Amino acid sequence: MNALVTQTPIDLGFTRRPRRGYLVPRPGAGGPTTPVGRALQALQRLVFGTPVPTARETAERLSKLTALAVFSSDALSSVAYATEEIMKVLVLVGSGALALTVPVSLVIVALLAIVVFSYRQTIRAYPSGGGSYIVASDNLGTLAGLTAAASLLLDYVLTVAVSVAAGVAAITSLLPELMPYTVPMAVGAVGLISLANLRGIRESGALVAAPAYLFVGLVLVLVAVGLFRLATGGLVYAPPDSALVPGSQSLGIFLMLSAFAQGCTAMTGTEAISNGVPAFKAPEARNARSTILAMGLLLGSMFLGLSFLATQLGVLPASEETVLSQLGRTIFGLGPWWWLLQVATALILVLAANTSFADFPRLASILARDRFLPRMFRFRGNRLAFTMGIVSLAVLASVLLVAFRGNVDLLIPLYAVGVFASFTLSQAGMVRHWLNERGSNWQRDAAINGLGAVATGVVTVVIAATKFLHGAWLVLVLVPLVVSVFWVIRRHYARLESGGSPETPLDPTAIRVRAIVPMANLGLHARQALAFARAMAAGGAVTAVHVTDNPEKAEQLRANWGDYPHGDAELVVIESPFRSLEGPLLSYIDAVRESHPEDTLVVLVPEYVPGCWWEHLLHNQTALRLKARLLFHSGVIVANVPYHLRANACSAHA
Repeated sequence: MNALVTQTPIDLGFTRRPRRGYLVPRPGAGGPTTPVGRALQALQRLVFGTPVPTARETAERLSKLTALAVFSSDALSSVAYATEEIMKVLVLVGSGALALTVPVSLVIVALLAIVVFSYRQTIRAYPSGGGSYIVASDNLGTLAGLTAAASLLLDYVLTVAVSVAAGVAAITSLLPELMPYTVPMAVGAVGLISLANLRGIRESGALVAAPAYLFVGLVLVLVAVGLFRLATGGLVYAPPDSALVPGSQSLGIFLMLSAFAQGCTAMTGTEAISNGVPAFKAPEARNARSTILAMGLLLGSMFLGLSFLATQLGVLPASEETVLSQLGRTIFGLGPWWWLLQVATALILVLAANTSFADFPRLASILARDRFLPRMFRFRGNRLAFTMGIVSLAVLASVLLVAFRGNVDLLIPLYAVGVFASFTLSQAGMVRHWLNERGSNWQRDAAINGLGAVATGVVTVVIAATKFLHGAWLVLVLVPLVVSVFWVIRRHYARLESGGSPETPLDPTAIRVRAIVPMANLGLHARQALAFARAMAAGGAVTAVHVTDNPEKAEQLRANWGDYPHGDAELVVIESPFRSLEGPLLSYIDAVRESHPEDTLVVLVPEYVPGCWWEHLLHNQTALRLKARLLFHSGVIVANVPYHLRANACSAHA
């Protein structure tokens, strides 16, 4: 017996999964069908890359080498200016006080070691990603977690601004004629980095890895050659013309603390690896622990090496040449190695912003999951990147760069307060975690994290006090404001999830439809909507509403009303003496709603859908405006009845 095989609409675009009731769209299903649409899709894929299926997510994860560049570029790049920031404070006392650069650097490296080992503990306890927000929320409460999250989000924005501004400053020091274009160059750099991240974390890793390792390699070579030449007595330092004149202030505790606070910028970004554990290849936690240890060793050795060389050579901080550049010029000479160091420094400083682009969207997605940020922050684009987080960070950092004119000296005082506050909350949370768990070696683990909490807490207070008048007050004000925004968003979602009384009956048998069809004329699109309204409201009331400022044309429409089948539908004409459409129509809809509260009111809006993009300009978008206004009328259901104009003419003109 022959069987007739039919193809259902579902078969046309989907393949069935083994699980009952599950369908998966075939590749290309739902794609553009017009030449313009296909051209735009091709352009999108050229810029952002081809879509990556969720099943390939593990293939997009990072190896330890790539992850070190992606998550540590901020921390590693800070050696380009951390030593200089310490020296700019100490030189106010005199050239002799610059000898204290190494002791201050040693204290900072000791603090770095504490923080690194503390975060290794955090990664072990939270192998699925133990950022400050999660650790503080789980162990210290929601308010502590939100404070850590707000501090980190602000610091990520500042990191992008400071890193890009410092990178552009390095470029303009090589090419002074580019100085007037500082802000456009900085904003353009932010745009390029965000584009790389929109293409996916693996793409951004490929962008950052080469400059990061080039910079690290050059700095290590610089330190090694410098130590060798220093030991053999072959180095002669010549200060630049823009060298700062040593001051004569007294060396007090506040000034020493200020130097320490400035140098702590070397530690920003050290928490990024613990936040990004899920981005590592398996075994994720073990790879992350190894990577954060490697980052600490590289950062500490480079920072100490540069501070020691700068002190031994008697380097003076300058307004127009960085300390790192002076060291390169003295050790390498004004040759290709010095130029390569300058270029590598500029690149790593700009690309250090990538650390924030890796962590800000991830943290924002976790906050969105917990209903403290809009749900759109959870959305991952075609390349598995958190699109909204990346775009938001780029916009906020660009605004900051424009507001501060891309000036590093104006941005630095805002820096590091937030990140050390989050350090403290995270480490305090880990102490509470070990006290609650009491597993093997819990006393040792609690002691390590407790030392980290105390040390970073002291640093937070020092940074806030020494930088308060220079701009840190702004961060201290913004953190509670951001936390307040989190709570407002959370309350909104709580109201949404708690439910309430429905605006229309939940029992289908209790629904009695009363349909209203706005119509400008009796054209085909209007009659189509009217027919659909009659079918929907079978047994109910259907009203066609015509708003006019011309009574004669309205009478003509009423005269033609009987020429078309309309059944029991009623035509209502509303005169609008002030030529407004939406106002009189909305007033009529509200009146019907109030007079028939037991009915479910449905407004069916007829709408032309042009076949060519330019034909949209020929219509006044009345339906769009009407739908937007009706959106805020409770208890009123709005439905579109589109009438698609043929696109043959477009094809003919294409």
